[in-house]
Amino acid sequence: MQIQLTDAGKRFNRDWIFRHVSYVFESGHSYAITGPNGSGKSTLLQVIAGATQQSEGTVEYTRDNQKLEPEHFHRELTIAAPYLELIEEMTATEFLEFHASFKPLTLPVNEIIGILGMEKAAHKQIRYYSSGMKQRIKLAQAIFSDTPVIMLDEPCTNLDLPGYQLYHQLIENHCSNKLIIVSSNDANEMDFCKEKISIMDFK
Repeated sequence: MQIQLTDAGKRFNRDWIFRHVSYVFESGHSYAITGPNGSGKSTLLQVIAGATQQSEGTVEYTRDNQKLEPEHFHRELTIAAPYLELIEEMTATEFLEFHASFKPLTLPVNEIIGILGMEKAAHKQIRYYSSGMKQRIKLAQAIFSDTPVIMLDEPCTNLDLPGYQLYHQLIENHCSNKLIIVSSNDANEMDFCKEKISIMDFK
């Protein structure tokens, strides 16, 4: 999988969030988008994902030498972000099984829950979970989806030290061949990323 941005920019009303981003992201590599809070990191991530339309330039996805239509980008990626909601009336098992119905998972749901260390909460409704437990589920649905691209926006939000350790284990053990893009200003969330892109370079 390859994602190519060419002279991409995004503005809201008259204010440009970023401009003139030209960059190529490739499978098997990890990238960090860095910058201060409110600088536009999440907006750039959403443009790369095709969730938000750029105001100028192009975003192209290529898989097996075939360019994909923008409306098909979502099939190739998963995303975990603080602003994405879980279905809190479901249990963790139900939620992951539901997610697997439209994006297959790489492991059985019970194995995923075991890796998360959440066996005792597997059949409890998500609305009763702590914020850290909810974040573990968000990471699981992204990392264990059978897609070539994973996008992580502030992936360790609400996680304690064991949660950070789990996050790094998940990346190391289950993402080696994927294209990973992390949006963050926390060094511990992106220390494995080989390439770093500062949003401030495109203001």
